[in-house]
Amino acid sequence: MRYRKFGRTGRFAMSSAACKSTRVLVLTGLLGLCALEGCVTRQVAPPAPQPPAARFVPSPRLGRPFEVVTAQSRLIVLVYRAGPLAALGHDHVVACRCLTGAVYLPRDPLRASFDVHIPVRQLTVDDPALRAAEHSGDFPPDVSPSARHGTRRHMLGATQLNAARFPDIRLRSESLRPSPDGKRGDIIAQVRVELAGESRSVSVPLHFRIRHDEIIATGEFPLEQTGLGLTPFSALDGALRVRNRMQVRVRLIAKRQGLSR
Repeated sequence: MRYRKFGRTGRFAMSSAACKSTRVLVLTGLLGLCALEGCVTRQVAPPAPQPPAARFVPSPRLGRPFEVVTAQSRLIVLVYRAGPLAALGHDHVVACRCLTGAVYLPRDPLRASFDVHIPVRQLTVDDPALRAAEHSGDFPPDVSPSARHGTRRHMLGATQLNAARFPDIRLRSESLRPSPDGKRGDIIAQVRVELAGESRSVSVPLHFRIRHDEIIATGEFPLEQTGLGLTPFSALDGALRVRNRMQVRVRLIAKRQGLSR
């Protein structure tokens, strides 16, 4: 690197070309760090203080219990990149076949309730088969193993899901109401989400079918990370970041206890 004298003090300063080279190296280093961590969400600043939440009163467990069939149920979350430098990152597929819990069904389906757990250490990140199944150029299947592992490690770390302290995400029903579309089987579930020490209430559109011994509930909906108490990853003054809005798909199968296996 070339230096030149600066004034009478005898100090030295870098040439303009050297300064430019240094800035490029710093930028490259930051992007390399982002690539290593997989550009996943992380808390870069404490979330804004929230007003005191109303006391959570779970739905009463009325009616027949149905057990969630883990092997037939699935959760998929699509996480997208954003910003002018988005091309340097990639979008993510977070998924699991790890849902456990129970659904309670009384005579009136709108008085049903559920209590579902997601063990966060069983979440997968960027599984090639699931990326290919999206049939989208946003999710090419050829993400390197090192990038997948780095993303998952960061996701489970203390600044995100904090799996060491909070091994489960818990979903509990607060209430159910008919969907405004008026279609049979469409409902809006008010769900209490307990995640990484945060407890938030979110509205989730679902479609359900009830058979004699089985309940099938499905849904696809957008969900904002900030609505769950998370802060999306951001670097370089927002030039490289993760989009706040995610896309969630869920398919939950529950059978009468004693029939789920």
